[in-house]
Amino acid sequence: MKKLILAFFLVSISTISQEPKKEEVELRPIPKPASFVTEHQGFFGGVTIKYRATAKETYLTNEAGDSVASIWSVAYTQNPLGSSSKRPVAFIFNGGPGSASIWLHFGLLGPQIVKVDSEAKKDDGAAPFELITNQYGLLDLIDLVFIDPVGTGYSRVIGKGKETDYWGLKEDARSVAKFMRQWITENDRWNSPKYIIGESFGTTRAAAVGAELEDEGQTMSLNGMVLISQALDYDGSTSVRDNITSFITYLPSMAAAAWYHKKAGEGKPLEVFLQECREFTYTVYTPALYKGNLLSNEEKSALAEKLSYFIGLDKAYILKSDLRVLVPRFQKKLLEDTGLAIGRLDGRFMGDEADKVSENPHLGDPASYQVDAAYTASLNHYFAAELKVKMDRPYLVSNEKIGEKWRWRTAPENTYWEPSPPNVARSLGETMRRNTAMKVLVASGYFDLICPFFDAEYTFNRNGIVKERIEMRYYEAGHMMYLHQPDLIKLTSDIRKFILEE
Repeated sequence: MKKLILAFFLVSISTISQEPKKEEVELRPIPKPASFVTEHQGFFGGVTIKYRATAKETYLTNEAGDSVASIWSVAYTQNPLGSSSKRPVAFIFNGGPGSASIWLHFGLLGPQIVKVDSEAKKDDGAAPFELITNQYGLLDLIDLVFIDPVGTGYSRVIGKGKETDYWGLKEDARSVAKFMRQWITENDRWNSPKYIIGESFGTTRAAAVGAELEDEGQTMSLNGMVLISQALDYDGSTSVRDNITSFITYLPSMAAAAWYHKKAGEGKPLEVFLQECREFTYTVYTPALYKGNLLSNEEKSALAEKLSYFIGLDKAYILKSDLRVLVPRFQKKLLEDTGLAIGRLDGRFMGDEADKVSENPHLGDPASYQVDAAYTASLNHYFAAELKVKMDRPYLVSNEKIGEKWRWRTAPENTYWEPSPPNVARSLGETMRRNTAMKVLVASGYFDLICPFFDAEYTFNRNGIVKERIEMRYYEAGHMMYLHQPDLIKLTSDIRKFILEE
């Protein structure tokens, strides 16, 4: 027996000694951050401005001083700058999470923007696309820094960095706040007025970054935020079964889309029709949703008839939906007689789908696929031709992997936490109360079926937000209201006035 045990022991030792040792992963050398600087001149706000474009990588470091992430940004700064205390600077990003800053860069605020069909009737087609001078741009007034968070654009983790350190609500906010402090320090702009301009999830990020900027021993107070298609409380922008809040917040946007496509509100001005819908939503529809099956058949019938009046769907369909129509179903049903599905980002857009009877749009969002080729091609062309950018990897307009791996958890590790819809509205309210100089402009599109305008009203009338320092503005377009030329002009004008009201 002892011999057997000894033999087994010797074999085991031999086997262990023959197992290959795990080798440490060898990190590739981190190259010098890329930087491309060019000088330009443009006509903005009726004034000729000389400006410098700096397209570059900024490396973020960990506590040990190792470079762990590269953030790509494009900054447009007046050259010569003059007095930094009189020249504001805006930090700009889009949403997703997983979207680069291409949309605000080439749709609204950059020195050149992409020309697409303003009336949402035509697809962008294929190259060549037209880039035009943004005569409504703000460079006469403010410097602009477009930021691509880690995993978007050319931004990425490097060295010992990990995606999990950046792909989460709090992690993302920390990295963007760190980049902003670093940019301000490197460019001697601590005494400049500072703004954030965010769109969609970028507004979620903006509120989270605003709070982060008060931490880390380097408080950076903002003068203002511009929140385009706000998404601060996801209860009101998540159209799913049993989420009562979403049926409340989406109804007026459905009414707006039905009005646009001449399925409801005939003969009434849009804003008059929507005010009627607001009042119905607050006084009749909301209590009815909470009563549920306590409603009588007569009450349900009357409600279905009134909902049909507002959103243009058949009364019978609304009754079958239990008085709760999900947005994707509405997209498919509104123009069912024509075989078209309307857009989610912008209800003005329409897509011709092969499957006419699918419950939800199956081709994708026409408000996205009818413009994204123009934006992607124009950005790559502009970077190469105008900014002289040469990079060794593709520019990621969007990155679905980020959304798949995104961490919404707000509580620290190893503490109790139950998943709930993200809500940074309370954080924004607290930031405004600590920083009594900060004001907020909220821009909403009437035909936005992903971040509804009524949700903005619902959110900003709660959550401890200082209403006196909030400006609400509305546009007859969708999520990216600047796709509609009249609203591009209106939005840039509204932002200009907002910044000048110091």
